[in-house]
Amino acid sequence: MSEAKYPVRTTETTLSIIEELRTSDGSGVTELSDTLGLAKSAVHNHLNTLRQHGYVIKDDDEYRLGLKFLEIGGFLRHQMTLFKTAEPQVDWLAEETDELANLLMEENGKGVYLYRAKGKEGLDYDTYAGKRKYLHATSLGKAILAHMNDDRVEAVIDQHGLPQVTDSTISDENELYAELAEIRDRGVAFDDEEATPGVRCVAAPVQTEEEVLGSISISAPVNRMRGDRFREAVPDKVRRAANVIELNIKYP
Repeated sequence: MSEAKYPVRTTETTLSIIEELRTSDGSGVTELSDTLGLAKSAVHNHLNTLRQHGYVIKDDDEYRLGLKFLEIGGFLRHQMTLFKTAEPQVDWLAEETDELANLLMEENGKGVYLYRAKGKEGLDYDTYAGKRKYLHATSLGKAILAHMNDDRVEAVIDQHGLPQVTDSTISDENELYAELAEIRDRGVAFDDEEATPGVRCVAAPVQTEEEVLGSISISAPVNRMRGDRFREAVPDKVRRAANVIELNIKYP
């Protein structure tokens, strides 16, 4: 992602306050001032402006992000053809497998979760809508990378690197390219504890003739995702759901 040639400092300050409120789950003026290295008066003015427009709420002496962000995110998501078309199939996958089903798309070189659905045994996993993940460390992300051209994959690696998320994460570029070739051949991507210890995942890309739009997956604990279920049964269901989504996008 290219940087702004002439960044607006007041906007950058507002965004830094929003990001700090997100990561801290709420802070006071003094905490924000100390953390961000800003004058208390400046922090207070920015917070009051955000509060006036519904983006921040005040609870005693602590400020938190407001639900205005949820309103905007919900609106954005419901404008997306991928989300509207994939939602029923993600629900079907969760019900069919009793596990956690996920929908992800790429933005600025990272994966962004759009939706998830929990089956009866589904993991209580940290994949909420809007959560961002490294593409190389998840089956969802690898399914997308496998269907990008090499220049785009290289740009993603240059931008974000290949950090070692777990002991099993692929962090070597040559190994990743070999894995992406295998994914293209078999039509699904596997995550064998590469994003989270104890969790396996199977994903398939959602594509048009021109581009890869995103991916869908099933995640489950290792003890429930092994043998034929991991390598055959779940991949068949994920591929089937992805194919239905692709057809419904092509023939709305």
